[in-house]
Amino acid sequence: MTDAQETAADSSLRTTGGAPPDDGGSSGTGAPIPLLEPREGIPPVIADADALAEVTAAFAAGSGPVAVDAERASGYRYGQRAYLVQLRREGAGTALIDPVACPDLSGLGGALSGVEWVLHAATQDLPCLREIGMLPTSLFDTELAGRLAGFPRVGLGAMVEGVLGFVLEKGHSAVDWSNRPLPEPWLRYAALDVELLVDLRDALEKELDRQGKLEWALQEFDAIASAPPAEPRKDPWRRTSGMHKVRRRRQLAVVRELWQTRDRIAQRRDVSPGKVLSDAAIVEAALAVPANVHALAALNGFGHRTGRRQLEQWQIAVERAKDLPESALPQQGQQVTGPPPPRAWADKDPVAAARLAAAKTEVSALAERLNMPQENLVSPDTVRRLCWEPPKGADAESVGAALAGYGARPWQVEQVTPVLVKALAAQGA
Repeated sequence: MTDAQETAADSSLRTTGGAPPDDGGSSGTGAPIPLLEPREGIPPVIADADALAEVTAAFAAGSGPVAVDAERASGYRYGQRAYLVQLRREGAGTALIDPVACPDLSGLGGALSGVEWVLHAATQDLPCLREIGMLPTSLFDTELAGRLAGFPRVGLGAMVEGVLGFVLEKGHSAVDWSNRPLPEPWLRYAALDVELLVDLRDALEKELDRQGKLEWALQEFDAIASAPPAEPRKDPWRRTSGMHKVRRRRQLAVVRELWQTRDRIAQRRDVSPGKVLSDAAIVEAALAVPANVHALAALNGFGHRTGRRQLEQWQIAVERAKDLPESALPQQGQQVTGPPPPRAWADKDPVAAARLAAAKTEVSALAERLNMPQENLVSPDTVRRLCWEPPKGADAESVGAALAGYGARPWQVEQVTPVLVKALAAQGA
């Protein structure tokens, strides 16, 4: 049994109530303290080249890790670009940077090369930071650290409260950060988001080390920092909410044409696609395949507030779908590589379905013993691929090699290989 397994098996040391235990094995019970103001006050927003150069020099001269956060305008603007970047580092204080006024932050990113960046839910912010020239060479993800350490709640507010005993303001997470000028309460909220991030990092590092999981976390962080940009999603229109109702290929074509028309309009206007036309309206039109503008106007989502010109542009998209030859219609179901959806396994390959059920049971039990979510122990897709086409012999060496080939980190291979070998052996793989 590993150190981590021994720690997790001791129920007196398990995390409770969202906070790690102290050395005596119990969580703190003191009332949390509201964090109302940044230590040095709200810094001015950096919005010109001279101020950016000063901040870059200050952060380059700072010491220790740098806390980094970004605010987007999801639900208001097209895409996921950053509208505010927050940083904090010992010796430099806190900086709030406007990436609209300063769209190229590669100089700042370069000045922080080799410095550990501390982010919360790093995979959410890294794409928009990459767009403005900021990418870490090493990082510490406090949300992922919390998952690996077994915290039941891993939002930033819950972690700061449970671990450090402070309450962060919650009121401005979903506001329109593209607004200019940004109101002072929003700036205060943004500055406080990085105020204690390094403190949280330090506490989580100690907790992970205590549980014997620190090396696991470092491997995860390295994988995030070194991951290439995500490939563009194929057929993104298929993710339209309510698509399960659309059964016929002609109807699928209507969804595709309306989605693509909406996307072009949203991009041109720089607004969220949902503000142009709702997913529900797209599905409604696809199911009805309206014959004309009047029929379209009668559908939910195309009511009296939709102008004649707008109705015509949507109907034109519907007509394009209606005019397509059968050979150009989209297929029902997206072409995927790898195994079929698990719900189809029982019919396609009952033996593989039994292997998967056994593997899920073993992985679930191990995740429980290690006190972490199953998906962080090993990717569900990796388990499915292994069970659909298990390696010949299905011994520890071949299973471990297969897991590594699917992208599992060394610590994951070490932990799950024995239980997956057991599951495969039980099903005669």
